[in-house]
Amino acid sequence: SHFTTSAPKTEPESPPMSGTHGPESCRIYRAGRMAEQPCLGPPASPAPPNPHSHPRDKWSKKMDFLLSVIGFAVDLGNVWRFPYICYQNGGGAFLIPYTLMAVFGGVPLFYMELALGQFHRTGAIPIWKRICPIFKGIGFAICIIGLYVSFYYNTIIAWALYYFCSSFSGTLPWASCDNPWNTPDCTNYFGKSNVTWSNFSRSPAEEFYTRKVLEIQKSGGLDDIGGIRWQLLLCLFLIFTIVYFSLWKGVKTSGKVWVDAAAQIFFSLGPGFGVLLALASYNHFHNNCYRDALVASAVNCLTSFLSGFVIFTVLGYMAEMRDVEVEDVARDKGPSLLFITYPEAIANMVGSTFFAIVFFLMMITLGLDSTVGGDSPAVSPAGTRLGTCPMADSGVTPPLLLLLQGGAYVVKLLEEFGAGCSILAVVLLETIAVSWFYGIQRFSHDVKAMLGFTPGLFWKLCWVAISPALLAVSIHGQITDKPPLTLFEHQYPEWSTSVGFLIGASSFICIPLYMVYKLVWTPGSLKQRLAVCIRPEKLLRAPQAEGVGMTPVL
Repeated sequence: SHFTTSAPKTEPESPPMSGTHGPESCRIYRAGRMAEQPCLGPPASPAPPNPHSHPRDKWSKKMDFLLSVIGFAVDLGNVWRFPYICYQNGGGAFLIPYTLMAVFGGVPLFYMELALGQFHRTGAIPIWKRICPIFKGIGFAICIIGLYVSFYYNTIIAWALYYFCSSFSGTLPWASCDNPWNTPDCTNYFGKSNVTWSNFSRSPAEEFYTRKVLEIQKSGGLDDIGGIRWQLLLCLFLIFTIVYFSLWKGVKTSGKVWVDAAAQIFFSLGPGFGVLLALASYNHFHNNCYRDALVASAVNCLTSFLSGFVIFTVLGYMAEMRDVEVEDVARDKGPSLLFITYPEAIANMVGSTFFAIVFFLMMITLGLDSTVGGDSPAVSPAGTRLGTCPMADSGVTPPLLLLLQGGAYVVKLLEEFGAGCSILAVVLLETIAVSWFYGIQRFSHDVKAMLGFTPGLFWKLCWVAISPALLAVSIHGQITDKPPLTLFEHQYPEWSTSVGFLIGASSFICIPLYMVYKLVWTPGSLKQRLAVCIRPEKLLRAPQAEGVGMTPVL
């Protein structure tokens, strides 16, 4: 765990700003009318709440926060998604667009979210009243997307736990074709000569995954999803219990190539999920979040590169043994790589039992790191132990559908549509809200108040123009280039795509709905309503040091 059990350190939730500009006029909305009054300082930043009513815990050590951020960013996708996409888009040549997307898109937005969370010291939903109230729907969309991701992500961790428990045997159950679940198509080519691999051949690892773990042969697809796998239900319950107690005490315990490159770096680093906002909100005000962003991003990218080297070595060896192409070895780009390809390679290593235990323990810890962090935005607003339980209950009931014999089909559907375009659109609107409405000057001044220096021209250009443009291109590519869904050579029905788009829209729709709600219920003329809805609800004017002499305008 990256969290500590030491006594919490508390301080006011949102500090004032430092530095002054010349006198200027401030429009303040008060008691249903617009008032104009002089104020001092730069574009006003949100005022803090009463420092005595809502104290906020702090990370006990800097390393706790940094490891938590890295633990969220480095997840199972680094192990399976990056190597596959890299191979699919030209291997080493893919690293060029990937690096450029990271430099001009992923890292600047990673830095922006850490700075926002650290300065405003609140969660993904309440933070918007301090930035641009009309965009508060982004916070709700983030929580819904987080739930969708947790549905299938916890299921994948449950699969890994099943493998982990199955590894405690003298002979790994996926090492041979002599098991009750194997079929005549099972072909074990390791250590044998004169074995011909055909299109109908299946490795012992593949049949263990599909016919033993999932029992997918008893399902006819989304139309006939089958019965529940009680062993996986037990594994999910254990994972759910671990996640609950990790969150219980909060912070104290615990071209298409370019489109693919952009999607991979945004999904991997995780801006837009609200996790970085939540984790950074527990930092000390003057923590160097700029350095944290660079370190965490570098570790994330290096981990992806290392995973790529390892997986290409394994896939190349297996393709040579089968006398087939690499893409025929890894036919599915999803979790199958974790539960078929890797186990098959491990089963033929010396000391296979030991390495299987270590590998799946790594999978479980990687998954738990990300899923605990991913639940932070939903728990942070509650801020209490009692607030954790309802969130956890809502995250464990729907996944029961994913534990049926055809649950892998639902996992694939959620993986493709649960986040996908929705999270890219959320990040795009978040960037626009901060850079264009909250104001790049105001945001830069916030960063200066924390770190002592203003972000350079490169970061400002990325926040205002380059990153939004990259996100818009990525969204267009995701929508217009959506191949038919297939899993284990099963073609999804046509209606499944419509269901997938509805899943994606169900989170994003929160944003325009809240905009309409905010405009309708705000008093005044339309011009006054717009003026109120796009400005922070509370403003500061007297820049001081942290925790000293805060003077709110209202």
